[in-house]
Amino acid sequence: MLKGLLRYYHTIKFLRWTQIKHQVLYKLIKPEPKRNKLHNSKVAKAEGVNLKFQESIVAPCSYQENNTFKFLNITHKFSENIDWNISKHGKLWVYNLNYFEYLSQSELTRTQGLELIDDFIRNEETIKDGMEPFPISLRTIFWIKFLLNHGIVHDHINASLLWQLKILSARPEYHLMGNHLLENGFSLLFGGCYLGNKEFVQQAKTILIEQLDEQILPDGAHFELSPMYHCLILYRILDSINLIQENPQLELKELLDILQDKAAKMLGWLQQMIFGNGSLPRVNDSVDGISPNTKALFDYAQRLEISIRKLSLSESGYRKRVNNNFELLVDVGRIGPDYIPGHSHSDTLNFILHFHGKPMIVDTGVSTYEKNQKRNQERSTSAHNTVAIAGGEQSEVWGGFRVARRANVFNLEESTNLISASHDGYFRIHTFHQRSFSFEENSITIIDKISKKSDAKAYLHFHPDVEVSLVGNELQGASWRIVFEDTSKIQLLEYQYAEGFNKTRVAQKAVLSFKDTLCTKIIGE
Repeated sequence: MLKGLLRYYHTIKFLRWTQIKHQVLYKLIKPEPKRNKLHNSKVAKAEGVNLKFQESIVAPCSYQENNTFKFLNITHKFSENIDWNISKHGKLWVYNLNYFEYLSQSELTRTQGLELIDDFIRNEETIKDGMEPFPISLRTIFWIKFLLNHGIVHDHINASLLWQLKILSARPEYHLMGNHLLENGFSLLFGGCYLGNKEFVQQAKTILIEQLDEQILPDGAHFELSPMYHCLILYRILDSINLIQENPQLELKELLDILQDKAAKMLGWLQQMIFGNGSLPRVNDSVDGISPNTKALFDYAQRLEISIRKLSLSESGYRKRVNNNFELLVDVGRIGPDYIPGHSHSDTLNFILHFHGKPMIVDTGVSTYEKNQKRNQERSTSAHNTVAIAGGEQSEVWGGFRVARRANVFNLEESTNLISASHDGYFRIHTFHQRSFSFEENSITIIDKISKKSDAKAYLHFHPDVEVSLVGNELQGASWRIVFEDTSKIQLLEYQYAEGFNKTRVAQKAVLSFKDTLCTKIIGE
């Protein structure tokens, strides 16, 4: 019990007062407007009929006709009516159903889109998860984009939009902050411009200007340090630029300047993070296929005439080194913002390695957001290419989206061919971990040092397409080998590589046991 109380203390102490205040406030007070009163009144004619909007990014095919949907690698066909509250596939699946991103599919017709919107509106009084602020935020944006693209102005849809946006306006997610609060702001911007509601627009400006200043780091990264959420926020910024640029009558020049500046920096960060094969590292909560791919984002930015600002990786904590054989990404930063580490992993001094343009040593990925043992394992130290000491966690991830005590990096040194840093994640057992990477033309040498002799394990997770064999004290592949010094035991085991939500493949991992020092040399041939 004491251990549990301490974990709560070490989690809560990082929260901001506004998060605690709004947690309490939203539990006690539910200031939702009366739906019937809004629907039975005359809603102001939407300004949307006069708005212009360029083509945005096409969504993946998740609506497959005949009430069949595919999200998170799970396909479900509703036999009769759509159940907007379906729970059998988990909360994230029903969230995706309620987002309505499928309205942006190229194959979806005007008639199909209207039928889906109308079905939702007929059932909206009974909808639960879908009426939370986050799905409202995404849904209203996708509805408005669909309406603009097809030149649709229907009073009953406008009434529903107004009702949903009033719910959102009364309950922006200050208790969660981060990407949730930004999505609230983008939704209020689109809704306010479309419905001609100045209060929504002003609230959106307040949220966006303040939060973009905090959440976009000087090196262009979104501060939750997930490439997936970075891309999602960049997508929303580009859509907002699109809306404002195409409609100067909105008189949002100040906001436009800020959005353009942030977009240029975020594009610069993406450009630095991309591997030679076009993929992004899947660090922290990052899953392929959820956000638009980088090509789509760069193409969209080009159409909007947004330049890419050339920046060096710095505040985000990621470092990249590239030569003819290797592409190395190292994490020497914080796990994420102190008060919102929900998408962070226990992965300090983790690394990812591509060899000859293909993934070799990889992040194990994310296959679920459910609060279960699998989720905890995928966020754990042992699921990353770093070192665990005495079987403990560098950062205490728990509860699906929580972190108690967390590792802090210190003594960072770097040059063209060297990256070295230490962290205090094991301070509670009176030891520190130092790791250095020496980068040469045909090899990478990694040296791990533990300040006090302990039972330590280093992990290397190989991509499923990589074949590995253990020969003596070496791991060998098709045209590379990894040599170890000072390890007491080398194990070659299997693990589940997450290709996406609810989709895994068997792959190999190496577990290296040592006491105080481990030298790992990766040699390309």
